[in-house]
Amino acid sequence: MKFVDHGTGGGPEVLRPSTCALPTPQAGEVLVKVAFAGVNRPDCLQRSGKYPPPPGASPIVGLEVSGEVVGFGEGATRWKLGDKICALTNGGAYAEYVTVPEGQALPIPTGYSMLQAAALPENYFTVWTNVFQRGKLKAGESILIHGGSSGIGLTAIQLAHAFGAKVFCTVGNADKVAACEKVGADVAIDYKTQDYVEEVLKLTDQKGVNAILDMVGGSYMQRNLRALAIEGRLLQIAFLQPSKVEVDWVSLMAKRLTFTGSTLRPRSAADKAQIANELHAQVWPLLAAGTVAPVIYKVFDLNEAAQAHALMESSQHIGKIMLTVAGE
Repeated sequence: MKFVDHGTGGGPEVLRPSTCALPTPQAGEVLVKVAFAGVNRPDCLQRSGKYPPPPGASPIVGLEVSGEVVGFGEGATRWKLGDKICALTNGGAYAEYVTVPEGQALPIPTGYSMLQAAALPENYFTVWTNVFQRGKLKAGESILIHGGSSGIGLTAIQLAHAFGAKVFCTVGNADKVAACEKVGADVAIDYKTQDYVEEVLKLTDQKGVNAILDMVGGSYMQRNLRALAIEGRLLQIAFLQPSKVEVDWVSLMAKRLTFTGSTLRPRSAADKAQIANELHAQVWPLLAAGTVAPVIYKVFDLNEAAQAHALMESSQHIGKIMLTVAGE
């Protein structure tokens, strides 16, 4: 099969088409003929050598696909040959075929194309487990979402809004402000011209927000604590800035804050299957109804993965960047 090789790692230019044998599905796995694959920040980190795959995972880059079930490992009974699915992979998405634990696959939402479906798993699994399972966001609460125009950000905005929260977000220009407000942000703050802490406190009568979803870290850490309300929750999912930073944690005690974080990839198949089941029950109906939807910015051919990664790292995009493999 064709796949995208990242060699020994480096910049986007190291990504090159190559060929290898098809993967063999292990117990509880399905073999998927890939239609489309999503491009995500962890892919760029793996390509550069900063995010190695967990033991047993495919060394090929890529964490989400849509496609057709074409084979089974021992004991895999959830899907049938020919079923169209989208799936969170443990790696291997930048290829014509990939193996996936059967519990990490979901049906294509009603009315969705294969392209749209491939844009769902990584973002929706991540947002659901962090904002709703760990962050326990409820209707009537408020949340600040950093990186609002990213795939994660736009997903979090829509889901938080759909479940009745007031949504603040940060972005880097006026076009991104407009994009976030269009999908449900109550207030989009341009962090280059406004102090997001001061804006949040002003708009919440100095109380702060109930939750913050952060993938920046670094200089944001201390400021996030200040922007949180009493009993607030800081939900850390990545570090675009350094993860090692000096922080005065007094407000953690004074405001009874919760600081939690997670990475999705190393979690067990059982954990990911539970997230999938909750998404199917609570979010797939919203997708089918058009209440929430992925925002797709640009689609590249699999052979153009290097250009896709360069765009991702430029942060000029609004929404998802995708790769066409077999297509619809």
